[in-house]
Amino acid sequence: MPIISSEGIHFTSDHHFGHANIIRYSDRPFGSVWEMDETFITNWNEAVGPEDTVYHLGDIFLGDLGAAKRIRERLHGRICLIRGNHDKTADAMGSGSFEWIKDYHELKVADADLRGGVQMIVLCHYAMRIWNAAHRGSWQLYGHSHGSLQDDPEARAFDAGVDCHDYAPISYNQVKQIMARKSFFPVDHHGRDRHH
Repeated sequence: MPIISSEGIHFTSDHHFGHANIIRYSDRPFGSVWEMDETFITNWNEAVGPEDTVYHLGDIFLGDLGAAKRIRERLHGRICLIRGNHDKTADAMGSGSFEWIKDYHELKVADADLRGGVQMIVLCHYAMRIWNAAHRGSWQLYGHSHGSLQDDPEARAFDAGVDCHDYAPISYNQVKQIMARKSFFPVDHHGRDRHH
C-alpha cells in the first residue's frame, strides 16, 4: 500500500446530491434540493482545490444520471468513492467521473508528527466496532448514519458525513484534530494470550 501525502486530501460522505427527501430525513436547513445542491457545490469547491483528492465515503448522487454528471463536472478535485448503499447512479456514471469506486479502502498517510511517520486510515461507508490495526492506532472514517450514531470518545473513528461537518469536506488536519480529542486505549481483540 503506497504512502500518500497529507496535503490536498479531504474526506466526506452522504451528500445525496439530487435527493429531495434527504432534506426532511436528515433535517437539513434547505428549502429545496436545488438550494441544497448549490450550497454543497459551493462548500466543496471552497474546501477542495482543483488538484486535490476527495475520499468520499458513499451516497454521493441519487436520481438522474445526467444531473449527477453535470454536478460532478462542477466539483473540484479527483474523487475516490467508497461505495455506499445508494450509489447506483455513481456506478452508472462511467470512467472519468471517479478515480476508482471500491467497497472498502485502507489509506496510509505520511505524518511527521507520528512515531513511524505514517497514519493508517480505514475507509468504509459503514461504522465498525473494530477495524484493521485499531489497536495500533489506525483510524476509521465512515458515513451512512448522518450524525445519528452516537460518537464514541474512546474510539478513533467518527462520521465524516456532510451532516456532521458544516456541509463540507474536511481535510486530513481537521480529521487529525478530531482524533486528538479522543481517548485511545490500545486493545488487541485477538485474545489475551496472543501477540501480533
